[in-house]
Amino acid sequence: MIASVRGIILSHTQDTLVVEVGGVGLLVQVPATVFDGSVGIGRTIHLHTYLAVREDALTLYGFPSEEERKLFETLIGVPGVGPKMALSVLSHLSADMFRSALASEDPALLSRVPGVGKKTAEKMIVFLKDKLTGGLPVSQLVGVTALDTELIAALTALGYSLVESQAAIQSIPKDTPADIEQRLLIALRYFS
Repeated sequence: MIASVRGIILSHTQDTLVVEVGGVGLLVQVPATVFDGSVGIGRTIHLHTYLAVREDALTLYGFPSEEERKLFETLIGVPGVGPKMALSVLSHLSADMFRSALASEDPALLSRVPGVGKKTAEKMIVFLKDKLTGGLPVSQLVGVTALDTELIAALTALGYSLVESQAAIQSIPKDTPADIEQRLLIALRYFS
């Protein structure tokens, strides 16, 4: 197995990179989290990788952290969840938000990810809840609160993506009161 890749970015598309390693260009499928502004042609990148071997293809998937790679491997272990769907989940939800959705048994949040339907979201919850949350209640998990989930629903209803909504929520100061309308106004200022 190819555990990691370090090389120079030759080209990129919305969800792939071509990384030159020792004179060989490797096509690597990547989640949106890789494109954080530091990705550019000619730059060096280090990715933790997973090699998917099928009868008709070898596909390399790359992740900015070991945690994301492990989460990807866990996701593809769920029946009916393939590498493309797992990559979509990692592109649209942070690890904390994903764990929070599992712990709170919130299939609605998971089904907002493109390609994930309600039944698949419910299946993820059943298969992964205890595995990824460690059996902890939602209140003990770091990350998304019920108020944040409500804000995400409001922002996505306004047309913002899950990733944009998460970024806006993270920009809200910690000492902001738990008033949904006030927090929504602050989150909307993030986009202006």
